[in-house]
Amino acid sequence: MLPPPETVLSRSLRVICDGSGAIDPALGHPRVYLHIDDNGYVDCGYCDRRFILEGGPADSGQPPEAS
Repeated sequence: MLPPPETVLSRSLRVICDGSGAIDPALGHPRVYLHIDDNGYVDCGYCDRRFILEGGPADSGQPPEAS
């Protein structure tokens, strides 16, 4: 399995992804609302960005890798 292209730490179980970040929001994807599950993370189905719950089971304690 390939690692996600970008990871984002979140303090909330509900996250929003629109594909923007380092790129202009107009070049992203439709806004989607995601829920972090019991595994402690959720992946966006459009851009594969991974949202990890801070302090959750998937949080390694390491800062996310820059992409």
